[in-house]
Amino acid sequence: MIDNMTEKTFNKWFNAFILGGMTVVTCIVTAIKLQGADSDATLWLLLSAFGSLMGVLATVCSANGWIITFLFGFLDVSIYGVACWINWREGGSGLGNALLHFAYFVPMQLVGFLQWKRRGAKASSQVKARRLSPAMRWAWLGISLAATVILYFVIARFDRSAAEGFLRVAVLLDVIPLVCNIIGQLLMSTAYMEQWFFWMAVNIFSIALWIHSDQGFAPVYIVKYSFYLINSVNGLRIWYQLSKSEV
Repeated sequence: MIDNMTEKTFNKWFNAFILGGMTVVTCIVTAIKLQGADSDATLWLLLSAFGSLMGVLATVCSANGWIITFLFGFLDVSIYGVACWINWREGGSGLGNALLHFAYFVPMQLVGFLQWKRRGAKASSQVKARRLSPAMRWAWLGISLAATVILYFVIARFDRSAAEGFLRVAVLLDVIPLVCNIIGQLLMSTAYMEQWFFWMAVNIFSIALWIHSDQGFAPVYIVKYSFYLINSVNGLRIWYQLSKSEV
């Protein structure tokens, strides 16, 4: 399946590609954006770049079932939450993601750490992954669709970035990652393989959200979620193997 390379060797080189590629591209994008930037913009470009690198470390560790993911994840979600808040305050989208990160993602790093420890994750061993039953998969799909519809109308009342109309695209780009983030984090903290389907949706719609942003640090997040998307595919592959014993 992976051209005669062992699983361990493949993961080693894949992780190096994700981490190395993200570091190089982030440094290049940040250096370009720093040219002519004022002091406030410079600060947030550097913080956004640092947060993005922490996020990539977190997702790579998560894909491999390593519990240290929650340390890097805490730094990433804290910085990203502030970035989304600034983007919304200045007329862009991001209110839903800002609230999500402050009220949910930050505390869930501790919850996930404790849950993974209960499932055998240590510094030297991977978490014992599991899978949802077919009925639970349909249940979570239904919950995600219902939550998307409800939150769309809630966020639309407060979001100032989208033009009025039957469908406010900017609001939808904010709501879908919000819902998938919540469910993905819950499934991640409880060590379910199906988390990766939700992370893929998060990454795709987050890329679209930041493409529509005019913030100076937006390119950093476009790059970040592009690498996340690639990593999430590999994460699904790894967790499929890790959860086989739970079938």
